[in-house]
Amino acid sequence: MKRFYYMAGVVMTTMAIFSCSEDTSGVGQSLTNVTDQLDITTLDIEVDSTRTIIADSVFTLGNSSYLGRVRDPETQADVKSEFTTQFHLLDNMYISPDSKFISRGDDGLAAADSCDIILYVSSPYNAKDSLSSVKMKVYELQNTLEEGTRFYSNFNPLSRGMVRTNGLDKSKMITFLNQMDTDDERSEKNYLDNIRITLNAPYTAPDGTTYNNYGTYLIRQYHKHPEFFRNSYTFCHNVCPGFFFEITDGYGFYSKLSNIGLKTYYRVQGDTSVVSAAFTLASTKEVLQTTYITNDKKAIEKLAAEKEHTYLKTPAGLFTEVALPVKKIKQGHENDSLISAKISFQRLNNQSSDERQFGIPQSLMMIQKDSLKTFFENNKLPDNKMTYIVSYNYNGSTYKNNNTYNFINISNLITSLWNIRQKGVSENPNWEAEHPDWNKVVLVPVNYNSSTSTSVDHDMSLTSIRLVGGTKNPNEPVKMSVVYGKFREQ
Repeated sequence: MKRFYYMAGVVMTTMAIFSCSEDTSGVGQSLTNVTDQLDITTLDIEVDSTRTIIADSVFTLGNSSYLGRVRDPETQADVKSEFTTQFHLLDNMYISPDSKFISRGDDGLAAADSCDIILYVSSPYNAKDSLSSVKMKVYELQNTLEEGTRFYSNFNPLSRGMVRTNGLDKSKMITFLNQMDTDDERSEKNYLDNIRITLNAPYTAPDGTTYNNYGTYLIRQYHKHPEFFRNSYTFCHNVCPGFFFEITDGYGFYSKLSNIGLKTYYRVQGDTSVVSAAFTLASTKEVLQTTYITNDKKAIEKLAAEKEHTYLKTPAGLFTEVALPVKKIKQGHENDSLISAKISFQRLNNQSSDERQFGIPQSLMMIQKDSLKTFFENNKLPDNKMTYIVSYNYNGSTYKNNNTYNFINISNLITSLWNIRQKGVSENPNWEAEHPDWNKVVLVPVNYNSSTSTSVDHDMSLTSIRLVGGTKNPNEPVKMSVVYGKFREQ
């Protein structure tokens, strides 16, 4: 037991030294000055292979939606993002009783003065594209998105027959800069960039009843069927299944939507005067959102076929596959402790100076290839055993080389993969041939903040970079730096 605790301390010391320096040549000397009971060995081992793989589609039930279409300066092909969303009943939602309403329809019943869908946009694709416009259509869903369904980025509610025939159908030209708001409004301190879609045209509900606008439909349903507003589930299944937002023309606009609201305005009689009131429904993590991505398949396939490097490209574009040299690391060192295993992936600088070129993924996850789908579907978090997330490393870092993604210590992953392989071949001599991806991981751009995030989502922003690697890599090979520890025989 004493030796175990000692070894644990050595491991921590070695990791600290290894994490602070790119140069491992002095690790053995640093440790053996403390004690002569331990032999330290360091090796640089080339990975078996790296290549680009096509993502095709990715799991999209995240907390963020993206909207727009742009022309990729790298491929001259269009990339389009559309989305579907439900709406959540906020805890403080309240609609005044019918008797209080000043706003009334021709039939004398309570009515809305107006109704808006508000899309809060976070940032333009390019600062010079704030006035680039695209045409959008908003469709009402016939059926709502059901819990438990696995939605991927190739989910198109139009082709699935989920859009209601003769339902709400609203077209609008949109830009990042909301020209419906005045300059004074946009200059206010708490102003949020937004797209406002008015739903004030007459609306015919599924039962054939026509209302002067969509907001009136919501108010009447609330007064007639308050049980439909008990929770978000009953609301989505009985009142508002949700909406699909489609891009139909133009390009140059692309943005993450930080919030989505459905707001209805009306007037009621107060104690002494007429009071303006409103209620808001929100698209939040309590309800379902999906993002539908359209990429040019031929353009994606052309990039994936390049052998002199590998790619990372989002949304739903290209990942990098890495065959880790697990057997090279473990064979001959079965009785050694694998103290540390580090690997870095170098980004190649862009070849184009086009100011509209896509950005750089800021967070990158390494995950075993066979676990890629289930990780996102089951809403897992990185465990630093089979999954790791690192940030893009550029300038001001502690490393000699920047412009990289540095996985400081994936020794747990190497050991786990080796143990899986050993168990498999002991039970089945053909196991390795039947499991060709056993030692392969995938590098995936993600959205994740370790201090605030409760989930990991695929990065659906516009990014595209090349990494050193590929089957015909003209640069220095991709290597892993490993450190072994072994007690000397007494």
